Amino acid sequence: MPRAYLGTLVGLALGLAWAFGGFGHLLLVLFVTLIGYVIGKVLDGDVDVSRFVSDRRQSR
Repeated sequence: MPRAYLGTLVGLALGLAWAFGGFGHLLLVLFVTLIGYVIGKVLDGDVDVSRFVSDRRQSR
């Protein structure tokens, strides 16, 4: 199973456990699921975050 899907499932499970019920909570679950999906894509190497993460050795 690709990590993006695993991240989506984990985010969905955590979101459902955290906020169960109501429309506002539904939006919260969708947001947490999106975060899990993005983290999974980063771990799979499909999204490059190196330009957002600065290397401290380069700044000195």
